[in-house]
Amino acid sequence: MASHKAEHLKEVAKLFLKLGIIGFGGPAVHIALMQKEVVEKRQWMSHEHFMDLVGATNLIPGPNSTEMTMHCGHEHAGWQGLVVAGFCFIMPAVLITGTLAWAYQTYGSLPEVAPFLYGIKPAIIAVIISVMITLCKKAWKNTTLGIIGIAAAIIALLGVNEIAVLFGAGAIGMLLQSIKHNRSLSVVAPVTLPAAKLFSIFLKIGAILYGSGYVLFSFMDSELVAKGILSRQQLIDAIAVGQFTPGPVFSAATFIGWQIGGIGGAAAATLGIFLPSFLFVALLNPLIPKLRRSKIMAAFLDTVNIVSVALILVTCINMGRDAIQDWRTITIAILSFATTIAFKKLNTAFIIIGGACLGYLLQLF
Repeated sequence: MASHKAEHLKEVAKLFLKLGIIGFGGPAVHIALMQKEVVEKRQWMSHEHFMDLVGATNLIPGPNSTEMTMHCGHEHAGWQGLVVAGFCFIMPAVLITGTLAWAYQTYGSLPEVAPFLYGIKPAIIAVIISVMITLCKKAWKNTTLGIIGIAAAIIALLGVNEIAVLFGAGAIGMLLQSIKHNRSLSVVAPVTLPAAKLFSIFLKIGAILYGSGYVLFSFMDSELVAKGILSRQQLIDAIAVGQFTPGPVFSAATFIGWQIGGIGGAAAATLGIFLPSFLFVALLNPLIPKLRRSKIMAAFLDTVNIVSVALILVTCINMGRDAIQDWRTITIAILSFATTIAFKKLNTAFIIIGGACLGYLLQLF
């Protein structure tokens, strides 16, 4: 029994260490990679349960894709799998970001990465679209859910807050279920700061932050830049680091912590920003099957699931506006998408690496 559990933990560690290394592009990409690896390839859980977990992570503060790694680890190897999955996914980004933070503090600039990102971004978008098609098939359980999902995508594209869209749509789903069954609702710079102070600042951010990495930078702007602790240029450079390193965008906290308090500050900021996610997931994971057994809460989950897919679509559209702008990036996106459809079992790392290489080569012409 012990050897069986150890094998499961080893599988969790290998998978999420790999995803932490190749996971360029943000939460939508990470969730797409996990869906392929955890559901399609390894079959650790059903599509429906995976979507329930995706929906649940959207309802709690913290980095969604990092929390998904923890859920997946818990499903395969219990609470130890939760810790191992989260740690292995986070650490590559933290180590890379820490190295860049040291170089930035020492030399005052960041390396040029545009040639690599040029081809990676359209390849990533192709991966997201291919997985989103699969997720949509599972989440689109009836016409009503489909209409809500389409409406949610349109509303989010108009700029309405994603959390408001999620909770609002979920409430509508519960209301419709309640009406259907005629029942009432019941809802289950640098200024040097001590490491402890940095930890408390980032712990607060990690505990209350909903939304994307861009929301994170807004919080840090008000918490650090506005108070004269960090310069705006350092915040902008932290945004760049969060975008072009693999793994969670929240690893930008490591970069900022280093600028303010050196390696101790980096460790404090990293621990503070990610610790709430481990706690939230540990508390939430056992509740999801119970919520699914309630018809009212199942309607809430179903609605949140389809809206989560809609929000992935919105992310994909916004990324596409920035990444697909000429014949080269269009070519990379089409070839990458065709590859994901033709070779469903192909490791997505090869698609991402192939996109980077093709982007570099096409820029020579």
